[in-house]
Amino acid sequence: MKGVPVRLGIGKRDLENGVIEVARRDTKEKSSVPLEGIEDYVENLLEEIQNNLFNRAKAFREQKTTVVDNFDDFQKVLDEKGGFIKAHWDGTTETELKIKELTKATIRCIPVDNEMEEGKCILTGNPSKQRVLFARAY
Repeated sequence: MKGVPVRLGIGKRDLENGVIEVARRDTKEKSSVPLEGIEDYVENLLEEIQNNLFNRAKAFREQKTTVVDNFDDFQKVLDEKGGFIKAHWDGTTETELKIKELTKATIRCIPVDNEMEEGKCILTGNPSKQRVLFARAY
């Protein structure tokens, strides 16, 4: 979403009652909050919204990531499910280019916090020490 994460609505009656209407964009919730202490309330609310959006994005990423161990499954997931694919790669440019040529999928990243795991490259069968993330551009 683009736009303002928190909207503060201040009307004449609100001021008379010492409250402000606070609307969250991430959950569409509205509430009346006392004018006194509004700075702290908004600061905490922004932190909560940031955490909410981060956790939602992280869950979406995990849902769209599939682990595969062979080239047939790799192609099947690309064609039927899409998203990110965690697979072993032997670390060579030649293999990366061959996978791209055959599937139009490329390595999107090698995660910095990647767990080291012995395996075999999905295309060549050569030894691999970790999985990388592949995806196809859309």
